[in-house]
This record gives sequence, structure tokens and C-alpha cells, in this order.
Amino acid sequence: MSSTLWPFPDPRGLISSIGLGARARVRRWVRKRQGTDPVTTILRPRRVYILPTGIGFVFGMMVFAMLLGSMNYNNNLSFVLTFMLVSIGFVAMHQCQRNLVGLEVAFAGADPVFAGQAIRFRVAITNRAKTARYGIRLYTTRTFSDIHDLEPGESKVFVLPVATGERGRISLDRFGIRSMFPFELFRSWTWLHMDIDGLVYPSPAEDAPQPPPTMAAHGHRQHDARGEEDFAGLRRYHEGDSPRHVAWKAYARSGQLLSKRFSGADTSSQWFDFEEIRGYDVEQRLSILTRWIVDSDRTHEDYGLRLPGYEFPPAHGDAHRRQCLEALALFDESTS
Repeated sequence: MSSTLWPFPDPRGLISSIGLGARARVRRWVRKRQGTDPVTTILRPRRVYILPTGIGFVFGMMVFAMLLGSMNYNNNLSFVLTFMLVSIGFVAMHQCQRNLVGLEVAFAGADPVFAGQAIRFRVAITNRAKTARYGIRLYTTRTFSDIHDLEPGESKVFVLPVATGERGRISLDRFGIRSMFPFELFRSWTWLHMDIDGLVYPSPAEDAPQPPPTMAAHGHRQHDARGEEDFAGLRRYHEGDSPRHVAWKAYARSGQLLSKRFSGADTSSQWFDFEEIRGYDVEQRLSILTRWIVDSDRTHEDYGLRLPGYEFPPAHGDAHRRQCLEALALFDESTS
């Protein structure tokens, strides 16, 4: 209905805002009641909640209707069937809550990703009991993991993907564990509030310019090889490279200017300097530096990184790559 014809607030929006406010109050109450959980937590009975599902609610209404019919007609066989269904419901409720009690939950890490990618938080769940646990799932308000069963003594890693948008630290301060086993008549769940986080690198720029020539410096890193005549691959062309080292055949195929790299020969190291990138804001500069680092790492070139207050000498390898990208992810211009 048009707002010009209806003088009162939209009831759907009002109901939605009331629901969001109620959920927020419940979350605050649960967090205050439980506090911050350690990175390894054992689920106790007092923190496992349980409610009927939609199917369970219909099941209860059906059993109640059967009870009324049995009383009205005084049918003993109907009484037997009704009380048998009631017993099944109580057993299912007990088993559903018991399915989570005693599980050991531990944070198993999260590999860094680039902004825009989903970071995958790994949570290990171990069943220390002598009975199997079924239908276990991790979830947040926006995402969920796969469903797994746990045999006695078994441990499995659940992966909880979380969307990212900006660089820096991303926290997973609240996630839930739930189960609807058996019959999906009830849903038992618990919330955990662990102080865990992951690292998000800046997104590599799609159209990054080439590093300025002043940022290239030739060195004499010696590779493990037999001599200068051993071809070791291709790398991006830099101004000052010898024309005889240019891969002209590769240029004819792809249109990209590349230089041949030889084992045992002199190689060039590259300096990537934050202050030398002109005409871009801070986040764009970090994205450009990320692109240069990713490209150089792919071709196994030496590169160094200069940020205000930080300098990483030219090197290569996974450790150097992680160190440089972490510096870019946590870069704060106000403290440099």
C-alpha cells in the first residue's frame, strides 16, 4: 500500500525492526551469560538450547488432536498409538540435546585471503564419547558449513566460509553449532564466542601500472645451477635488460614483453616503494603493491618493499611474500 494512502508506519518494517532488536538483545544476553570461550571448549549441558522445529510443531499439534479424538471416542488402540508417538517425541527431544553435549570444539586456523574472497575458518570438533553424533553443522547468521557425523573418538574439521570486503583483520567472534537429529522434530544449538580472527590482504589491482624504472635495481643473486647457459624461465621485461635476452617468440604469440632468465646469471631485484606511486589514494596504492608482489612471486623474482616506517629487503619465497602482504594488510597511515 502506498505510504501516501497509509498514514502509519509500514507494519512489515516495524515487525522486522522489532525482530532484529529482540535478536540483538538475546545475543547480548547470551554473550554476557557465557563470556568469551577459550580456543578449545567442551560443550556442557547448561549451554545447549533446544526448541521444536516447524515439523516438530506440526507433529505436536497432530498428537494433541489424536489425544482429543481418543478421549472423545474412548478408543484404547488410539490411546496406545497416541502415547507411543508422545514417547517418540520425548526420546527425540532428549537425543537431540544429548547429540551436542560433550563435544570438544577447537579453532584450527584460517589461511589469509585477498579482499573479496571468502576466508575459510577451520574449526575442529572431536567426539570424546562412546556413542556417535549425527548431523552436526556450524553456522553464522549468513553462512554455514557442511553437515558431518562423528563416530566415537573421531575428530573432523568443519570449514566455515565468511565473506570479506576490506583488508585487515576479520574476526569470527560468534558462531553456532546445531543438530536436528533425529527426525528433525527438534533443533538443538549452542553459540560460541571465541576470540579468533583471520587476515585479509588487499585485493590485487586489476589494471596496475608497471613499476617505475627507478624502482628496479640490478643485483647479483646466484642461483643453484651449472652456468649462465642454463635457461631457467621467463620473467617480466625491465628497462635496461639486454635485447638478446628478450623472448621474441613469446612476444609474437602473446604480445607481452618478457625476458629470458638463466640459472647462475645475474638477476634483477625490484624495489616496490609506497611513496613512489603517484596519483592514487592509499587503498589503490596498496592494491598496486599487492599486484606487483603477486606477479613477482609468480616469476620467482627478488623484490623488496618500502612502506612508511617499514622496509623489507629484496628476497623471494613464501615467507617473504607472506611478510610483505601482511604488512600491506595491516598498514595504517595514521601510525606511520
